[in-house]
Amino acid sequence: MARTWSVLVVDDDFRVAGIHADIVAAAPGFRVQGSVRTIAEAREALATDRPDLMLVDVYLPDGDGIELVRGAGVDAFILSAADEADTVRRALHAGVLGYLVKPFPRQTLSERLDRYARFRHVLAGRRGLRQEKIDQALSILHGQTPGAVVVSRSATEQLLLDALGEGELSAAEAAGRAGVSRATAQRRLATMAGQGVVQVRLRYGTSGRPEHLYSKQA
Repeated sequence: MARTWSVLVVDDDFRVAGIHADIVAAAPGFRVQGSVRTIAEAREALATDRPDLMLVDVYLPDGDGIELVRGAGVDAFILSAADEADTVRRALHAGVLGYLVKPFPRQTLSERLDRYARFRHVLAGRRGLRQEKIDQALSILHGQTPGAVVVSRSATEQLLLDALGEGELSAAEAAGRAGVSRATAQRRLATMAGQGVVQVRLRYGTSGRPEHLYSKQA
């Protein structure tokens, strides 16, 4: 079963917070854990149930959102009207994974959430990570175009095999977990199936069109 990522929205403007929460709720694989207006409320929420990701404004009634991120130990995006270079650098030093200057189109945040989910899928698990997998995750997070980080054929196939280690997956599911395009996943999985590296079976849905499911060869 695919992972659902929980998000805490931290913004003192309830209208803006509501817009951000709506975008999160509409994003596949995400849910809104809560929406709070102050640092004190955010810390209380963190103590009760830590989210996977926070969306945090810089200027909050009782303090600085960047300092909240610095001490929270939780993945975070800064969503703020603050566009000063010093503020952006300070946020990056605090460990934020993204910085969006308000106002921004809804699609922009939706795309960042999609990248975050794919980034987390690539970095899932407790095993050691090869350099190409780390590079792939960072490439996804920063929205680099395909080829900006060069991943060899064998490395790409290994990313897909790692994804299949979690169980039987469709090409689309394997692509999301490996952080590659669906077309690339389909092509590489078909090649590995022909080589006997992975096995494939057909699952018939209500539409009558079969879906290919891939798994590691025993």
